This record gives sequence, C-alpha cells and structure tokens, in this order.
Amino acid sequence: MIKQKTLSAPFSLDGKGLHTGLEIHITFNPAPINTGYIIKRIDLENQPEIKALAENVTKTNRGTVLSQKDVTVSTVEHAMAALYANEIDNCIIEVNAPEFPILDGSAEIYMQEIKKVGLVEQDARREFYIVKKRLEFALPDSKSKLILLPDDQFGLDVSIDFPSAVLSNQSARIDSLSEFEEEIAGARTFVFVREIKPLLQAGLIKGGDLDNAIVIYDEEMPQEELDSLSNLVNAPSRDASHLGYLSNKPLRFPNEPARHKLLDVLGDLALIGKPIKGHIIAVCPGHKVNNMMARVIRKDIKIHESQAPSYNPNNDPILDINQIKKLLPHRYPFLLVDKVIEEGADYIVGVKNVSGNEPFFQGHFPDEPIMPGVLIVEAMAQCGGLLVLGTMPEGDYSTYFLAINNVRFRRKIVPGDTLVFKLKYISEIRRGIANMRGLAFVGDTLACEAEFMAQIIKNK
Repeated sequence: MIKQKTLSAPFSLDGKGLHTGLEIHITFNPAPINTGYIIKRIDLENQPEIKALAENVTKTNRGTVLSQKDVTVSTVEHAMAALYANEIDNCIIEVNAPEFPILDGSAEIYMQEIKKVGLVEQDARREFYIVKKRLEFALPDSKSKLILLPDDQFGLDVSIDFPSAVLSNQSARIDSLSEFEEEIAGARTFVFVREIKPLLQAGLIKGGDLDNAIVIYDEEMPQEELDSLSNLVNAPSRDASHLGYLSNKPLRFPNEPARHKLLDVLGDLALIGKPIKGHIIAVCPGHKVNNMMARVIRKDIKIHESQAPSYNPNNDPILDINQIKKLLPHRYPFLLVDKVIEEGADYIVGVKNVSGNEPFFQGHFPDEPIMPGVLIVEAMAQCGGLLVLGTMPEGDYSTYFLAINNVRFRRKIVPGDTLVFKLKYISEIRRGIANMRGLAFVGDTLACEAEFMAQIIKNK
C-alpha cells in the first residue's frame, strides 16, 4: 500500500506578492489524513479557509486564483507544484495576504524548504486518479491543448510556440516526479516587454522585477518607450535595438520558459485532489486550459466515488482459491470469491469470474441467465470477510453480517463477466464490529454498491 504523506514539521517563508506587491508571510503546516490542500487567510476575521481544488478556481489570467465565498488567494501554482512533486497529500497553508509570495519566480525555494523539514508517512492509503483512456481538452480558436494517455507512471510533455523572434518553439519533459527538483523547480516565470504596460494598467505585476521573472524583449520599440517601461519595473535601461532576454541573472536552462510552463501545468493539476497515474501531453498550455482539464477530472472523481481497481489477470494473486478456503468456511456452490489481487490496511480487492456453469443460472433464468442480486451482495460480503479475517490474531474466527444497507444495482451480471470487488472500512473495528463499504465493478463500470456491518466471533 502506498501511504499518504504530509510535512514532518511546519516551515515559513517571506516575500512580496507578484501582483499586489505586498510583503507576505506564508506557513506550510502538517495536516491529518484526507485533508488535501487547505489555504487559510489568517489576515481575515475567523481565518476563513479555501480548499485548493479545481472547482474553486475563479480566474486564470496571469496565474491561478482560488476563491470560496468572498475569500480569494492567487498565484498558488508554484507552491502547489512543489507539494505535488514531493507527493505531499495533506497540507494546511496559512497566508496573510490575498496571494502567495512570488519569491524568485520558480518553485525552487519551496522545494528547498520541504527538503529541510522532510516528510512523514501517514496511516492511510494514497488514492490515485488512473487515466484509463485517451482524453483531450482544447480551447476553441486556440493552439492550447492537453491530452491524457494511460500509463503505469506519471509523465508530462510540454511544448510551447510563441510568435516571437526571441522565444518561439521550445519543449520540456519529465518521465517521473523525481526529475522535478533538478529539471523543473528552478525554472522562473516569464513575461514579454510588450505585455508589461497592459498588465500594470490592469493592476497586476506590482511586485514584478528582474529578480523574480524573465522579461523577454522581442519587438523593437523606440528607446524612450523602452526606458519608460524599464522605469516602471525598476529595471536598468538597455539598448532598444538589441532583442533578447532581460534578467539580473542568466537563464538557468536554455529552454527555461518551456520548463516553467511544465511547472505551471503540474501546479494546476495538483488541484484535482489526487495524484495522476498517466501521461500528459500539453501543447501551448496555459492556466485556463489546465483548469479546464482539472475540472473535468474533478467532476469524474465526484461522480464516481471510486475508480475501478486495475485488474491484470497476468499478475499472481495475493490469495488464491486454496488460501481463501483457509479463511472462509464457504464451499461449493456458495464460495463466490476466486482470488484476491490487492490488499491494504483498510481495503481489499477480490475477483469473481462468472461462468455459464454457475448452478444458480439453472433457475435464474434458464433462457436469460442473470446472476441474482443477492448473490452479488453475498460475494461482496465474502470479500469483506477476507479483509476482516486476514487481520485477526491466531485462532479460528468467523464473521456474521448484522446489517446490509444502501444496496444499489447499476447493471446486470451475466455469464462471461468478471466482477472485481473493492471493500473498504468505513470506520475502525470497535468491540468486534466492522463497518465496510463495498463496490463491485465490471470493467470500469460500477455494477453494485452496498454498506455492511459485521460481527467478528471467535469460534469455540
């Protein structure tokens, strides 16, 4: 079982806001299991909270803005990327301003501080969003497009294309989150000189300078106009006839803008609330299309309480039929779990291959064989029994179901179907009583769901 993680200890940072220009103090704190990312505005009365989730993104112009009710916080993407890249699942972030500090324009300082305090594993399973089919998201009348592809690992490819004499085509790639710290974290945000005046007129980039952004001068303008813009961002004057990058420090990577776009994609995808297992291709990405994709994934997560477990029949089972018989008292024709393929501290995944030779098909129904719903529930219950009995100390135990609630059937089960059951504890076992929730899938489709209460008895 891959476990959730949080910070080992809090850490704090100080810096100015890119858009507000305010001096900002921010603290990242450890958080309990299943907290996710929560942002607290400690400068406001009652310290209101914002859940860092894609559906709470309200603006995507020059940064990602999160809002809940009337509370807002912006420029969160660099910090979110650092949390995601470190595989941190739970964190409470306290900030005393309506945005995060820009620091050096990258995620490098966040990464350094996370490394200093370290991480701790938590006693809960890490839930992934598994990409099972090709998905595509595109902005109309735009080159911006994101494609998700199935993969056993996480990977991300980014390509950018600007109509610019200085910055045209670039690409960046990571095949694992372990590459983020060295290859991506230090890539700084960038802006074109021609964009500076409109952004300032819109009340943005008040805290922008050559220490926290790469400025790209790619369209020649009169010397007087360039000098005026340089004064606005406290930059030294330069020869207006020379195009190129403006920065107090040289580029950290030849393709630093593309790497920063990859950083932004990762930060925006952190808002789906689960780590992704799949490969992403991002063409000319931006916060808007990134959030579009994240929202669709969030909607899918909310509709489907749990994704169907991945079932590869080529893998050896954790428990085969003979091992199952040592735990369960059931025998033919009532043993309805063929094998267990996955198990963790609080869940189990079992398989039932439904054959046309099942004895119940003789009467249910001879001309239209359908597995009785009560036997689907029984099969789930047996799988739950394996979860409970597998954790008992030495001795002979049985489970007796006291209640079965909220049963729903989503589709019929017929010969040839493979049922995959996922049973998970709803609460800890107390006084010999176990509460579980069961889901039964055929392929990626939820076929049945139910809640179980069972009593654990030691046999004489």
